[in-house]
Amino acid sequence: MSVRPALAAVLGGAALLTLATAPAHASSPALAAGSAHIAVPVHAVPVHAAPGESVTVDTVGRLAADGTVTLTGTYRCTGSTGPVFVTSALSQRDPRVRHGIGGTVARCDGTTHTWSNSGQVSGETLTPGTAHVQATVMELRPVGLVPLPVFHATADQDITLVRG
Repeated sequence: MSVRPALAAVLGGAALLTLATAPAHASSPALAAGSAHIAVPVHAVPVHAAPGESVTVDTVGRLAADGTVTLTGTYRCTGSTGPVFVTSALSQRDPRVRHGIGGTVARCDGTTHTWSNSGQVSGETLTPGTAHVQATVMELRPVGLVPLPVFHATADQDITLVRG
């Protein structure tokens, strides 16, 4: 199995596990359909991180002519026992619909690193202009037979998508 399908399977499994454990915000619908027809929780996620850990999202994202979106930022994490990823999701017109944009393998060595995720969305045509990104540093921590998601840091950021 190549790396991309394996990463997609791992992140998809983690997203489904997240649904079972994530609290729904009392004033918003519990679920919204994503571009891949996977339900994701809909609630505001404040910027938070464990001590000494962080994730940022750059305020400009790139939108290529073929629809590929590239998002970037930085992260810092420590103390992982399982594989760690920087994931990102983008919404533009409807904040209840989030599109997963790639995933980057992260190194949790206590130093600041850059991340870059790229991907295309289906079901919506993105345009240059304002968008919202949520980035998460997530570990798949081995617990018994099933790895469970552990969130090291999250960030919400309004960005500007530009052609390029």
